[in-house]
Parts: sequence; structure tokens; C-alpha cells
Amino acid sequence: MNSDWANLPKELLYLVVERLESPLEFSAVCKPWRCVAKDTLSQYAKMIAPMLMICDQKRDIWNLYDVAHNKLVNFQLRLPNKRYCGSSKGWLIVVDESFRVNLINPFYMVKGGERANSTIHLPPLHPPNIRREIFSKQCDYFVYKATISADPVLNANDCIVAVIYEDYCQLAFIRLNKDTKWTYADQSIDKRWRLIREVAFVEDKLYFINNKSRLFSFDITTLSFSNLSLVKPHFGPNNISVKGYLLDSNKKELLLVHKYYTEEGGRRVTKKFRVFGFSFNQCDWIEKSNLGDAAIFVGDNSSLYVLASKSFGCKPNCIYFNHDRDRFSVIGRDGVYDLGVYNLEDHSILQPYTTDVKALLRKARRPSMWVSPSFPL
Repeated sequence: MNSDWANLPKELLYLVVERLESPLEFSAVCKPWRCVAKDTLSQYAKMIAPMLMICDQKRDIWNLYDVAHNKLVNFQLRLPNKRYCGSSKGWLIVVDESFRVNLINPFYMVKGGERANSTIHLPPLHPPNIRREIFSKQCDYFVYKATISADPVLNANDCIVAVIYEDYCQLAFIRLNKDTKWTYADQSIDKRWRLIREVAFVEDKLYFINNKSRLFSFDITTLSFSNLSLVKPHFGPNNISVKGYLLDSNKKELLLVHKYYTEEGGRRVTKKFRVFGFSFNQCDWIEKSNLGDAAIFVGDNSSLYVLASKSFGCKPNCIYFNHDRDRFSVIGRDGVYDLGVYNLEDHSILQPYTTDVKALLRKARRPSMWVSPSFPL
């Protein structure tokens, strides 16, 4: 006799969900269970720390690792087994065979159906003077990195999608509900629009750093590329063994994280981090020796800033780092290995990963990414 789990009495389901540490797995079973978990989930979603999305060897299966609680979540994401060029505000960003940019929220997809706005299709990228045929067989590498300024469903009118695309790491952006095509930074006006490495939004301005670690700002509301400003000339060591991450804090402060690494036996190994906040009064980067209650997550995704006191199990004053896959660098036989938690106070590096997670990471042939779970409520 088959059990009709989906139609269990709601009173019974409420008793179950109230006793769970997390309603995440419960809510993914089916739509009726998700409806019961809705109230609990709305509070839980605001406090959940970013999780690591790890590709499984099985086709179109991704595992979620809760690094804050050091456990695999009993909840798998069913997503295409391909490269994602960004993860921001709970959404994944991917380029398809037509060079169309798509926003996907994996948490909007549940058993028994898929919410209509779980995928948002943006226009194809058609930048001028770019030989797209070079990327015809690897279209998902056409965009090096991507990010969004706001949730495209909850705050669609404030959402801007920015991509750094090949072949010279140039910038393009599109405003949801306002633009019908991409706007491309014009190199004929200023060559500084090339070789962009990181992009971040702070209020109405877009900030980016290039390969020379110069900081630029652009007023996104003007759409005039002549409005590009050099905010800060070269900053930091001129060292190929340093990688920078640009992000904004919840206080609307612009932050720069430098990761220092070495090569050991042909493997890149992270050694330390430094964090800087930009002072607009002094027009300079000021090093921060303490993040206070904050924690930062860096990797191939857009960097994340969270308050530890409002995120379950997250360690304050720490940097959670993930194995980066820079442009076309391949993941070797060791899989994903350069990851951990860096304590900014004592400069220690912890690797709180279970045996099962390490095994998954070794087998992964796609880069793992941080993702902030968000739910359609």
C-alpha cells in the first residue's frame, strides 16, 4: 500500500516542522509540505549562512554543504552540469549556447513543479568586434564573471546585471524592466574599460578594479561612458600571487580583500588574507585588522558579506574562501582543494570539511560556488 505523504494532515506536519533544526529539507519534499514550512522558512531564510554548492558525478546533481555547521544538507539541487559564471543574491548566472545570459534560482525549483520565475532569460550578448566563434564550443566561458545588484524578482526595478566578458575582460550591463539590450563599455572612449577583474555596486555607482589594481567608478544612472572616474590609482603589491575581491558591506562600504597564495608542488595554496575599506574622504584604502561581527565569503561567485550574529553558525571576523578557477584554468586530479576558513585575528586557517565533503570535492570537475539560499514565499 502506497503512503500518501503529500496529503498528510497539516496539523501533523506543523508538529513535525516545529521540531526540526532546519525546515530546508522538509520544504523541498513537495508543495504541500512547503506551504506548511512557509512561516518557519521565512524566518530561517533570513539567518541561513551561505552554502557551498558542489557538483556531483551524477548528471545534473549538485550537493549543498553547510560549512557553518560542517555538514552536507539532505537537499540536492537539480541543475545543468555546466559552468556558472556567477552566484549573487541567491541566483546563479549562466550563459547558454546562444550566448544568452540566464538567471536561475535553484531554490525556486521544488518537487512537483517549478515556479514560473525560477529562470529569467536575458537578451544574448552581441558585443562589437568580438569573435564569438572562438567560444562556440565553450559558450559558458564567454563570461568570466557576473553579478547582480538586487534580487531580480523582489526588486526587479533596482536590479542591474553586470558581466565581465571575453576576450579582454570587458564590461557589459543591463537593467531589468528598463533595457531591451545590453550596454557595452566603449573602449574607443577609454581603454581602461579593458582587463576588468572585479565589479561591485554601491548605491547608484558601479565600481571595478582592473588588472593593475586601479579602482574606477561609473554612475550607472547616466549611461555615459565618458563619466568613468579613476578613484584610486594602483594599490597593493604588484604580485601575480595576490588576487583581489571587490565587494560592498551591508553598511554600503566598499571593501577589497587580497588573497595571498603560493605554488606548492604544482598546486596553488592560500596563505593569508588582508582586508581594506575604502575611505572616500582620504581617497585611499585603509586596512582593517578586524571585521567585528562580520564574515566574508570569497570565490568564483560574487563575494558575500554577512553578519555572523544573524547567520546560523557563522564565525565572526573570518573569511570563508573557496577554490577559484581563474578563466580557463582546469581542475586537476586533486579536484577542488584550496579552501578553508581564515581567522583575521590570529591568521589561522581551518578546514572544517567532513570526509564525505572532501571526497565530493576531489571528484568534482566543476568549480564549487557559494550560494545564498533564498526561497519563494
